[in-house]
Amino acid sequence: MKLKKIVVSLFAVAMVASPLAHATNGYFSHGYGLKAKGMGGAATAMAIDAMGGANNPASMVWVGDRLDVGIDWFSPKRGASRSGGGAAFTEESTNNNFFIPEFGYNKMMSPDMSLGVTVYGNGGMNTSYTSGNSVAANTGCGATPTNPLCVPAKLGINLEQLIIAPTLAYKLNENHSIGISPLFGYQRFGANGLQAFAAISTDPANLTDNGYDSSTGWGVRLGWQGKVSDTVTLGAAYATKMSMGNFDKYRGLFAEQGSFDIPENFNLGIAVKATASTTIAADYQRINYGKVPSIANPSTQLGCPGTGCLGGSTGIGFGWSNINAFKIGVMHQYDEQLTVSVGYDHSDNPVQPRDTTFNILAPGIVQDHFTAGMTYALDKSSEITVSYMHAMKKTVTGAPNAVYFNMGGTEEIHMYQDSLGIAYGMKF
Repeated sequence: MKLKKIVVSLFAVAMVASPLAHATNGYFSHGYGLKAKGMGGAATAMAIDAMGGANNPASMVWVGDRLDVGIDWFSPKRGASRSGGGAAFTEESTNNNFFIPEFGYNKMMSPDMSLGVTVYGNGGMNTSYTSGNSVAANTGCGATPTNPLCVPAKLGINLEQLIIAPTLAYKLNENHSIGISPLFGYQRFGANGLQAFAAISTDPANLTDNGYDSSTGWGVRLGWQGKVSDTVTLGAAYATKMSMGNFDKYRGLFAEQGSFDIPENFNLGIAVKATASTTIAADYQRINYGKVPSIANPSTQLGCPGTGCLGGSTGIGFGWSNINAFKIGVMHQYDEQLTVSVGYDHSDNPVQPRDTTFNILAPGIVQDHFTAGMTYALDKSSEITVSYMHAMKKTVTGAPNAVYFNMGGTEEIHMYQDSLGIAYGMKF
């Protein structure tokens, strides 16, 4: 495949990739690549497609010359309620269908070195509550129906992140490899209906209803993969925090005048060849949301008026904590054409009960993901992969924000998810 065609294909996918929405392990996907998704995301010690820039860069040198392109239908069902207080409501977020593309390409430059690229997305801080759908008159918000924050307008936010990861991988010897992926990120964000927070913002004019704003930034992912016996392969990957530019249109919402970096994360994995046709893989993943102030700072912290207000240098955030995710998957080659897989992913919930009010906007709370997948070889060089995921319903209950938005009573946020994807893979 000529370089020009590769570049054109890459940017075509990047353009299509803009309407993203994920919310599984916080706002990271449970897996990257349809094959990995069918195994619960356990891919750190696997070399199964050209999505290594998102999983483990060191894996790319083992997959050969390869192209992977796919799309995943993602349907998160999320909602919130308040009862026993001054502004009772029950409402489900709309906009429940998203289509998420993926792209991977790898080329062997020599028997021991490969160059490739992976394009993938994050997101999931997405909600849309219709004004007046549930908070009617005489519920504490006045005579006019309003959204859950007592504002007569649509309430919601949308965060989308696209990452392009060119990848270099090198075989140290016949069993071990290393890899590096510079990470180039693009993100955009929009918010509506947050006027209730104007009194606790450092810049109310840049708090809400300013359309979409975007920013770019970069980071790097490093990886190692090693076959330590005839049946056991290990893998490890680390991604730095991606330093992103500020959202200037929302510098009155996010801490540090609109800062919103992508958190560092790392994976450890093992793959065991249980039989000639069956592989069992397991991953541990750590995502350090707690190191990004706009995500991690508690919504109940004191210091406002002052630097602790929304947008301030120590400003209020969503209160998300660091999380651990544990993934396990089984892949079985049924015959020469058909391979099937199942998997499970369990992650911590980053949202604490104290932060329910702010996370009505971003209920990324699901923990248990069950997956299944299938790959069917069309011929010796091409294949189709299908993958399904269901995330069980998770609920978090807490009191409304007693510091800045004390309506009394009890609040609840909930979410469950389904996804179904298809991908085409080609060896050349």
